[in-house]
Amino acid sequence: MSAAACSAAESPDNVAEASPVATPAPAPEKSEIVRHKIPGSDFPILVAVEVPADATLVYLSGTVPKALETTDTEEGASPVFGDTKAQTETTFASIAAKLDSIGLSMSDVIKVQVYLVRPEGASSMDFAGFMEGYVQFFGTQEQPNLPTRSVFEVAGLANPAWLVEIEVVAVR
Repeated sequence: MSAAACSAAESPDNVAEASPVATPAPAPEKSEIVRHKIPGSDFPILVAVEVPADATLVYLSGTVPKALETTDTEEGASPVFGDTKAQTETTFASIAAKLDSIGLSMSDVIKVQVYLVRPEGASSMDFAGFMEGYVQFFGTQEQPNLPTRSVFEVAGLANPAWLVEIEVVAVR
């Protein structure tokens, strides 16, 4: 095409004819989270989770157990938090309430990090007690989603009566 032909094709009179009005593309659907189960296992955690770039990660601060009751001691009222199972249950119930307050649920949790203290008189952390509480919140008929998870035994937490502290990451 000659220079004159190019100039004529690009003249203001021809631009409207040459360029159709662009219609905005429909907004893309939000990408899906991909949850990878442990191959050949029914253990209730994932080996990995893929989070799409258009998702928002929500990091929840460490959550600790709620007192089940208060007993009177020589020093005054003392909260009773229960065993590892009970502490796990109240901690996950608190996490569920916190998530609900920001428009999320336990099904949105993709990562769980757990700190367990060895109960007095035990030789190690009470992993079985933790699992009894954990399976009430993940992999159930009502809430089938599983997260990735790490569990650590620690020497202690901020309150000597606490046996459990849990952090979660959820996705919006």
